[in-house]
Amino acid sequence: MIRITEQESLYNDIDKMSVSEILHSINKEDQTVAISVQKAIPQIEKLVIAVVERMMSGGRLFYIGAGTSGRLGIVDASECPPTFGVAFDKVVGIIAGGDTAIRKAVENAEDDPNQAWVDLQAFNIQSNDCLIGLAASGTTPYVVGGLKEARNHGVLTGCIICNNGGPIVEQSDFPVEVVVGPEFITGSTRMKSGTAQKLVLNMLSTSVMVRLGRVKGNKMVDMQLTNLKLVDRGTKMVMKELDIDQTTAAALLKKHGSVRKAVLAHKEQ
Repeated sequence: MIRITEQESLYNDIDKMSVSEILHSINKEDQTVAISVQKAIPQIEKLVIAVVERMMSGGRLFYIGAGTSGRLGIVDASECPPTFGVAFDKVVGIIAGGDTAIRKAVENAEDDPNQAWVDLQAFNIQSNDCLIGLAASGTTPYVVGGLKEARNHGVLTGCIICNNGGPIVEQSDFPVEVVVGPEFITGSTRMKSGTAQKLVLNMLSTSVMVRLGRVKGNKMVDMQLTNLKLVDRGTKMVMKELDIDQTTAAALLKKHGSVRKAVLAHKEQ
């Protein structure tokens, strides 16, 4: 298999470039990422629709990955509860090597094809759940093994990779292939590949949450009010929705704990 993510950079003598040349070259490459993601929208759409169907029936969404890919999955999963008000275990990110690997690389963690399924057992993954494998190369044994075993147990599988085909695609019901080409620094998949995966994760989780009713109009009506900025935002949302003054809106929000609950409670009076 040809790993596009490992192909030689299009740029030579990077170490001899000026800072301006380095920055402009990176930016030039980054501008191609969104176009690559756009080409994959039909695949992303199929994945979103399938995930929504499972989650509407009570299923959960899991991400597995190693290195940068694993960290991106954890970031996306961890942002769903505060953004959309879902339970902390509704979207789960797992990285090869465990939580230690979030900050520090764990040697050989991604090379064990059996460990992902072991890690998933800690969350009691079920047949109505969804598992998305994240791997720029599309070949990571940790991810391949996890998807294969999950599929054997009836779990819906998908992937987000930056190559065409490969063993991860073979184990995915709904593969997403975003081919971004060689990295600016050869093989440094934290760059274009990581950006592509982050964009697709944004699209996936946001689209799923919208379809699950976690957005009203263009507002995050179920967001957790974890700081003063969000309380102020929520207050303004309640004011606009109910056409009431700030003091009344703030009191409603404080009493009910979310924009959605505050609005419903007021309308039911």
